[in-house]
Amino acid sequence: MAHLLGAEQLRVEYPTRVVLDGVTVGIGDGDRIGVVGRNGDGKSTLLRILAGKQEPDAGRVTRRRGVTLGMLDQADALATGQTVLATIVGDRAEHEWAGDARVRDVLAGLVPDIPGDTLVDDLSGGQRRRVALAALLSRDWDIVVLDEPTNHLDIGGVAWLAEHLKRRWPRGQGALVVVTHDRWFLDEVSENTWEVHDQIVEPFEGGYAAYVLQRMERDRQAATVEAKRQNLMKKELAWLRRGAPARTAKPKFRIEAANALIADVPPLRNTVELTQMATTRLGKDVIDLIDVSVAYDGATIIRDVEWLIAPGERTGILGVNGAGKSTLLKLIDGTLQPTSGRVKRGKTVVVATLDQQLADLSSVAHERVSAVIASKRTSYVAGGKELTPGQLLERLGFTSAQLSTPVKDLSGGQKRRLQLLMILLDEPNVLIMDEPTNDLDTDMLAAIEDLLDSWPGTLIVVSHDRYLLERVTDQQYAILPGPDGAGRLRHLPGGVDEYLRLAAQLAAPTGGQDAGRATVASVSGAQSGAGSAGAGSGGGGSAASGAGASAGGPAAASAPALGGAERRAAEKELAAIDRKLAKLQGRVDELHVALAEHDVSDYAGIGALHETLREVEAERDELETRWLELGELLA
Repeated sequence: MAHLLGAEQLRVEYPTRVVLDGVTVGIGDGDRIGVVGRNGDGKSTLLRILAGKQEPDAGRVTRRRGVTLGMLDQADALATGQTVLATIVGDRAEHEWAGDARVRDVLAGLVPDIPGDTLVDDLSGGQRRRVALAALLSRDWDIVVLDEPTNHLDIGGVAWLAEHLKRRWPRGQGALVVVTHDRWFLDEVSENTWEVHDQIVEPFEGGYAAYVLQRMERDRQAATVEAKRQNLMKKELAWLRRGAPARTAKPKFRIEAANALIADVPPLRNTVELTQMATTRLGKDVIDLIDVSVAYDGATIIRDVEWLIAPGERTGILGVNGAGKSTLLKLIDGTLQPTSGRVKRGKTVVVATLDQQLADLSSVAHERVSAVIASKRTSYVAGGKELTPGQLLERLGFTSAQLSTPVKDLSGGQKRRLQLLMILLDEPNVLIMDEPTNDLDTDMLAAIEDLLDSWPGTLIVVSHDRYLLERVTDQQYAILPGPDGAGRLRHLPGGVDEYLRLAAQLAAPTGGQDAGRATVASVSGAQSGAGSAGAGSGGGGSAASGAGASAGGPAAASAPALGGAERRAAEKELAAIDRKLAKLQGRVDELHVALAEHDVSDYAGIGALHETLREVEAERDELETRWLELGELLA
């Protein structure tokens, strides 16, 4: 394995503490590294130093000559005054980026809903994040460093990104280093794990599932971690083995050792007991949505929702941004009344929402944590044990010193944990969690999941974190668009995998990635039209009208209008070309690997491989030309 980058004896010290001390790591060709650790332990600092964006206080970073490195930082610094398309493709000529299958795939996967002529200054925070990621991935790098890349991506976007990174380089080439709290994504893309803790970086073989096992073994053998922490990790490991067997099928994961460790671990939740407790607290009627529809300004957002929420039900809600998930949650918590249908609520129902805004903490921002907790209950029962608020705080990662800290001085993750604790101490019996993973590291997510395992109420979770959804909920529903565009609630017996299949079916043949590529084609046409308008009226070809063309805008002025049957045929051909291009690109990658591994003395064999490669590339180029022609026609 060729060495790409190395760091020796790194030390980083801030005024109050040392973050890294004596850290030596290396990155080689073919490495796929996930970085985990508690918030504040130095994960992002390590990435910035490796990328050359921050200088260490001691030590050095060396990079092999000619090695290129691209990094997605959390800052999302984009040049002002530029369009989305210019930000992503740079100064590359149109024929160059439009003929590049990777660029088209990135545009379709990350920004299909953002017109290419939009100024980056006008984008929301989530859109800026996706544009920054697209700009990085549309270029060639030997090393890609990603700091929380799944922020602002929905479940489909996270799945697309994982697949893109897995096939971005031929096997044994390129390197990936990623920090993320999304454990499903981490397990999909990483083959090695670095844990940043106690000023050091400790390497582990395998992805997140393998890391959990090895960390358990480390903690057990060293006997340095308290029994409750070990039990928590054993519980996490038990779920990985029982609830997600595919995740642990990787060759390096030692299944026998895992089975021995979890032999005496009970199931995550006693479903029968929790349901009985929930029925006692809630009664048999919780919240029933009966033939409910909601419309704004004449447009129907969700239609004909029929959902009888049961005591102790634990449900995850899936759907793209804007599908109507927030509308559904507002119907459940009573802040929104339906346009038609009715919402029937049980007499004893008490709903609480853990939202993304932390609004519950604004009124106590200047109070100390201990005072805020003291104003609630003096005890709380979890898992059959009575705990004080202080013990609950400790269970959620707070130290005794932090009890005297004003709420306003807490970190984002600490505020999120305090918000959850305050909600639980109010003892609601229906809990809604809207994107609860924000600002939390993997350890804290595991602690919160453990706490929720013993919570006996009805739990409804909206999250793009696939791991969390599969971990804390027992069933999933999705809001999917119907024929009229309004959202329909649909049960998913097959879970997240079924949702991804349904979303892909709904996107084909003109939606999803194809629609994204059509949007790119229309942007291309708009740029060509602008150029033609600037040059005068004599230019021919298929340029769009320079005055009004934009992404998703009017069709090219010089292109003949397509009839319904002709358009459907063109769309079908475009979809078929997309599929064939993906196969051809895979074949090209395979041939490059075969050439690299072939015996250099076998001239005849090498010559035959080169000839095959030329034929495949020629076929790919011909298809890409046809793809551009169809894109202009459909634009």
